[in-house]
This record gives sequence, structure tokens and C-alpha cells, in this order.
Amino acid sequence: MVKVTVFTGTRAEYGLLYWLMKDLKADPECELDILISGSHLSPQFGYTVNQIEADGFEVSERVEMLLSSDSAVGTAKSMGLAVIGYADSLIKLNPDVIIILGDRYEALAAAQTAMILRIPIVHLHGGEITEGAYDDSIRHAITKLSYLHGTSSEEHRQRVIQLGESPDRVSVVGAMGLEYINRTPLMTKKDFLTSIKFDLHKPYFVVTFHAVTLSDKCNVDDFKSLLNALDSYPNYQVIFTYPNADAGGMSLIPILETYTTLNSERVYSITSLGLHRYLSAVKYAEAVIGNSSSGIIEAPNLETPTVNIGIRQKGRSAAKSVINCEPITTNIIKAVDIAISKERKNDFFESPYGDGDASLKVIKMVKSCKFESSKCFYDLKGTR
Repeated sequence: MVKVTVFTGTRAEYGLLYWLMKDLKADPECELDILISGSHLSPQFGYTVNQIEADGFEVSERVEMLLSSDSAVGTAKSMGLAVIGYADSLIKLNPDVIIILGDRYEALAAAQTAMILRIPIVHLHGGEITEGAYDDSIRHAITKLSYLHGTSSEEHRQRVIQLGESPDRVSVVGAMGLEYINRTPLMTKKDFLTSIKFDLHKPYFVVTFHAVTLSDKCNVDDFKSLLNALDSYPNYQVIFTYPNADAGGMSLIPILETYTTLNSERVYSITSLGLHRYLSAVKYAEAVIGNSSSGIIEAPNLETPTVNIGIRQKGRSAAKSVINCEPITTNIIKAVDIAISKERKNDFFESPYGDGDASLKVIKMVKSCKFESSKCFYDLKGTR
């Protein structure tokens, strides 16, 4: 029996882990515990722990760590609170391994704690590049704290090995989010429209804009450029999902809420749709607009074009359906015009992120690994 703790701190991360958690729960050779933290426990961000429990999962431990602050100092202090809380929770759970996905500061705090407690870490989605956010450094840091690695592509596997991880501990499993698309029937358009209780009667965009944590530019100015661009499409409605709990993210929320109020017949905003409704919304949208990784990874598999704004996702592998542009109103308009044009090539939506069968690969990797108390740095041959 392998005692596995899965960590999740955000709505997006949970959505990617959903089927892995389902499969771990069903596996007779695994015992699943779930450690919840971050925005899952914040009413401001939708208190999404309710969704996790509604999906049939039992939450083993909850760690509140978010300060009501929009600053880098507040984020750093939140991480400190997280480490204290995670230490108590992980000692209590005493897992054989902990699974951590991605690149957020909540996840880094969990990885730090697990490493000190000598709990082996299985890291998912390592080796990727997002040059516009400190998530990039966080992702690589978690890689170095981890023992096993499940990457979304061979390119990312090679990058993890380049970071000094032994090739026999790095496997390509594909992007976790694609599994949800493959294994979960999405809502019909009629059911989706009914679920949001908003009169969505025109073609629409799905928009998510997060703070760009490594940019010297003002996130507010970039967000206003996006809103100005959306004003150029009066015949399209807009579904906004709120930004993440990042440094600089809270300053965007009142602007979003004001814009929604001023355009109440055309614009709908919500803290969290939940992955099922979100992917259903993307499926029927004319385009995904903003700077969320979902526009890079999941949207192409739903055959929905993406307008990726700014540098937050810079460096990620992407399908041809992802149109990159600077956060300037005129540039965004040009990109949206391309996205909503009806010209499509056969390979337009081809994704580099696998076939959507990641969960069982991750579980096989965990069950077959003989975890050791230490690991050696792997030197690439010919580099010295």
C-alpha cells in the first residue's frame, strides 16, 4: 500500500489533478489523502474547497495561509504561514509520497516542507517555461526539491534532466488537463447557458487575465488595454474568470467588477466556474483571451483559438491556434481578429501536450519507484 498525499492550492491546479485523484482513490494499492490550502479556502476566490467536496473527495487537511494583501511582502509572509501549517499537516498525514503540480508559491512552500520532512515529492508539469512570472523560478525550484518527475512533453523532460535530475526518474506523462477533456463529458451548450444564469445570446469570449509577476510594467495598464480592446467587439459577449491570488492580482479585481457593472448586459464575471463549466465555456467560445495557461494547453484540444497577451506564458510550447500579442490595445484587436476569422488549417489545433492519459502513467510511476532517502545530481555527459 502506497500512502499518497495530493496537494492543491488553487482552482486551476485542482482541475488538472481531478482525474489523478479519482484514480488514486479507486486504486486498491493506494491510500489517498488530500491537503488543501491557498485560494481554495478564501471566500474572495470562491471558497472552492466546496467544489472539491461536492466532487466526492474527503479533504484530509486544510491549511489557511493567504493574507489579505496584494504585495510581494504579503505573498512572502503567506508562504511562511504555509510552511508552518504544512509541517503540522504532513507530520499528521505521514505520507509515503506527496504529489505537487506546477509552479505556484503555495506549492513551493509545500515542497520545501516535504523536503525537510524527508517526504519524497512527485512533481508534475516540471521543465516548462513561463518567462513572465516568478512561477518560472518556482517551477524549477520544485524540480530540484523533487524525487520523481512527470512532464508534459519530451522537450520538458529533457529540460528537467538538464537541471540535474536523473533520466530514470523523469517520465513523459502528458498534460494533466487534457485527461479531463478526454474522460469527462462536457456540458451541452444549452446546459452551460442555463448553469451560469446569464443571458448569453451572442457569440462570446472567455477571458482570464492574471498579474504578470515579473513585469516592470503596471498590470493595471495592461488589463485596461485588454478591456479597451474588448470594447471594439460590441457584438460579442464576454465571460470573465477572476485572476489568481498573485502579487498584483487583487488590484485587477475592482477594475473587472466596475467593467462588469458598466457592461452588465454584455459581460459576466465569476470568481470560479469550476473546471467542468470552464472547459464547457471554452468549447463553445469564439476565442480564449488573456494570459492563462489554459489557453495554451487545454483550449487547442477543444478547437478554440487563443489570444495570449503579454509575457506571462512566454516560452511555453503551443499549438498554432495560439496567437501571441503585446498588451497594447491595437495589437490585441489584431490578434482577436485573426482568432475569430474562419480560416483554419488541418494542423491549426495540434497540441504538443500528449494524448490525455496522464493519470494512470503517474500512478504507475509512483507505485513502481523505489524511493531512496537522497538523490545525486545528474551531470550531462560532455558538459565538463
